[in-house]
Amino acid sequence: MMDTPPLSGSGSDSEDSVVTDRELQNAFARGLLKPGLNVVLEGPKKAVNNVNGLKQCLDEFKRNLDWVERLDVTLGPVPEINEPQPTPQQNKDQKKAVNPEDDFQREMSFYRQAQAAVLAVLPRLHQLQIPTKRPDDYFAEMAKTDQQMQKIRLKLQAKQAAMEKSEKAKQLRALRKYGKKVQTQVLQKRQQEKSHMMNAIKKYQKGFSDKLDFLEGDEKPAAQATKATKAGAKGQNVKKGPSAKRRYKNQKFGFGGKKKGGKWNTRESYDDVSSFRAKVAHGKGLKRPGKKGSNKRPGKRTREKMKSRTR
Repeated sequence: MMDTPPLSGSGSDSEDSVVTDRELQNAFARGLLKPGLNVVLEGPKKAVNNVNGLKQCLDEFKRNLDWVERLDVTLGPVPEINEPQPTPQQNKDQKKAVNPEDDFQREMSFYRQAQAAVLAVLPRLHQLQIPTKRPDDYFAEMAKTDQQMQKIRLKLQAKQAAMEKSEKAKQLRALRKYGKKVQTQVLQKRQQEKSHMMNAIKKYQKGFSDKLDFLEGDEKPAAQATKATKAGAKGQNVKKGPSAKRRYKNQKFGFGGKKKGGKWNTRESYDDVSSFRAKVAHGKGLKRPGKKGSNKRPGKRTREKMKSRTR
């Protein structure tokens, strides 16, 4: 046996050596490869067309069955709407006109061919009294067993129940939040009404207001204010006077304005002499001789003596 040189630098006995295609081709060209592992093809492969064998195989698996068992039909594409029935030559030309590389055109030809087959086969099935529609009580065997479907049904029911429970919990939480919000609003309204009533009572006690509407308790202050606003909007002339606080201060401290020179004469008071009396004007009226005034004030010492007597 001839010794063949290694095909790679690491040696032929090494399992880690990698032989490339180019090295194999070079080794094959030099005749270094062993016979038996590689077969050289001399010339193209001959195609065998055994017609007799093919016919014999066809006769072996061919069965002479009725058409009902086969349900095969060969037709051309169905004609379009308002189009005459095509002749066999037209069908042949149309078959040639279908471009197999065009996916849409190819699929449409299959679709129309299936339509033509259905239109041709349905009357024939009706003649043979073969039902073409599925009855209402049709029962078909499921792909999965009843036990498996029961498990799936139970799992779906459990999932649905969990979703409903979660949704119900969400609604309860939302209702609780809404209830707390409403309760807070009610408490705030009560507190506002209470503070409004206390303010009204204080104003009434101090004289700021003379109304006792806050004792009724039927109408809320907001409603009363709304009614007053509507009444004013309807055209009623509401007289705007000083507020209760202003009236109280006016009663306590006066009405304000100029204080000094408030008793000065005016042109009208100067011209008006109807109330003038010479006898009483500044105490300089006519005096009768020998008569003293009865309203003369006693002196200081006299007053002191009178006080000491009363003691």
